[in-house]
Amino acid sequence: MTLAPTALRTITVALTENPYPVVIGTGALADLGAQVAARGFKAGTKVLVVTNPVVHDHYGAAALTSLQAAGFAASALVIEAGEDQKTTATVGLIHDAAFARKLERGSLIVALGGGVVGDMAGFAAATWLRGIAVVQVPTTLLAMVDAAIGGKTGVNHPGGKNLIGAFHQPRLVLIDPSTLATLPEREFRAGMAEVIKYGVINDAPLFADLEAAAARDPNGGLASIEAVGPALLQRLLERSAGAKARVVAADEREGGLRAILNYGHTIGHVIEALCGYGTYLHGEAVGLGMLAAGQIAAAMGLWTGAEQARQRNLIRAAGLPLQPPELEPAAVLDCLQGDKKVRDGKVRFVLPTAIGTVVIRDDVDGETITKTMQALTTATALR
Repeated sequence: MTLAPTALRTITVALTENPYPVVIGTGALADLGAQVAARGFKAGTKVLVVTNPVVHDHYGAAALTSLQAAGFAASALVIEAGEDQKTTATVGLIHDAAFARKLERGSLIVALGGGVVGDMAGFAAATWLRGIAVVQVPTTLLAMVDAAIGGKTGVNHPGGKNLIGAFHQPRLVLIDPSTLATLPEREFRAGMAEVIKYGVINDAPLFADLEAAAARDPNGGLASIEAVGPALLQRLLERSAGAKARVVAADEREGGLRAILNYGHTIGHVIEALCGYGTYLHGEAVGLGMLAAGQIAAAMGLWTGAEQARQRNLIRAAGLPLQPPELEPAAVLDCLQGDKKVRDGKVRFVLPTAIGTVVIRDDVDGETITKTMQALTTATALR
């Protein structure tokens, strides 16, 4: 689907120190150089564009042309960027390029790609010369609505996802929905999991909009950009980015409220780690994690079977998996103890109480977790 150019819309991440804009608009990539210049970077500034081979083939030239036309000394570094490549070794390649190209403290790294590229390029920027600027230019739906906004950067450790990292806020997030035209459908579906997440945690009207769109589609789905359509796509990008911006502004370093953004991620990270990074896309694992959280919430009497069914139906409409693989219960519980959100040995779960509202609980026992995983695996979870 070809998207017509749209006016640029700006959503501000209103941090007390160093607020920054999320600029959204079809065709925005051509404006990258001007947008960077508007952030105070001077002509001649060295810019390293970090991207992956596929994105570079589609959009690398456009990004470099825009930056160079604005007077920046821009060059590209192409790295492999699958989830299994999200390691300190890959970040080392970015550091090597920064050294070879003599990046200075006033230089800039631009992350052009999905969440993996954004996380690694952001972490490299956070750690090069004790911190240089980064601009996020996400090209996947998941990165546009979640990963590129908020300053979380990092890489995986064999023991768990994103255990090595730093908070390093970007100077700018530039979102061009036209880059989704070349995104594989599986990746688009994975991004829809994060959109559905925002509906569950704090945006019931968005959830209802997604349900209505699924009902209108002849195939009852939201599994492709064509099914979603340009109007809803623009709306869900703005609503999701706005929701993320508000939560990050209220809790930049995840001291409290921001933890709700981890809805679905607690079990989702376990699935990714135990199945091997890359077996499930991050959004696919998050979708399964949301089903698990909903099942736990129902078992604890926090929400109803009807609400769990609504969540399940929307996840199904997005073409996301509904059944995780069989996992050894002891391995699941052990992996949960390595989660970043553990406090005093207790795993903190984000659990729904209604569509649009969640709570954080640390009293979910191992038996409930084990029964939940078994129910999902055998497809006997609430429908």
